[in-house]
Amino acid sequence: RCEQAGVRALAVQADVADADDVQRLFDTVGDELGAPNALVNNAGIVGPRQRLEDFATERIERVVAVNLVGTILCTRAAVRRMSVRHGGSGGAIVNVSSRAAVLGSANEYVDYAAAKAGVDTLTVGLSRELAEDGIRVNAVRPGLIDTEIHAPGRLERLSRTSPLGRPGKAEEVAAAILWLLSDEASYTTGALVDVGGGW
Repeated sequence: RCEQAGVRALAVQADVADADDVQRLFDTVGDELGAPNALVNNAGIVGPRQRLEDFATERIERVVAVNLVGTILCTRAAVRRMSVRHGGSGGAIVNVSSRAAVLGSANEYVDYAAAKAGVDTLTVGLSRELAEDGIRVNAVRPGLIDTEIHAPGRLERLSRTSPLGRPGKAEEVAAAILWLLSDEASYTTGALVDVGGGW
């Protein structure tokens, strides 16, 4: 669909929690499309709905690795190519966090919520660290969005309690991301934009 719209597109499979994979990803994209001027850190996973005492160690490590470490690794690779201090032209980074970072996701996904809270802190810190590098850093924090990440029945159960009375759509999150990447948001950095239906 991207190519039908007249733009070049490339799909590269990689594990964002693996530093070598991330390096290969950015090298491949750089060779094919040139230096990036935008990055959206959107990879995210949860484990089964459980209380903390039932979490397997492997689950905790994987959830934190993908949701937080992966964001750090991809951002590091992008900054090395985007930063004006490294010969890049600057750009914008948008991290996809979650309202769970604020709400905590008790009895379900507290490890995910904690990792996303780390993404929020990373966003604020990097927005200050990278300003002189010509890079803006912001985050969106989606609430209950109609995607495959939810356990069966969770979307229907929780959407009735949302102030807007419905789950959000992926397109509504994408619109916020596109604005933060655009020149219209040229004076916006360090922002945590909630797309949560009132939660």
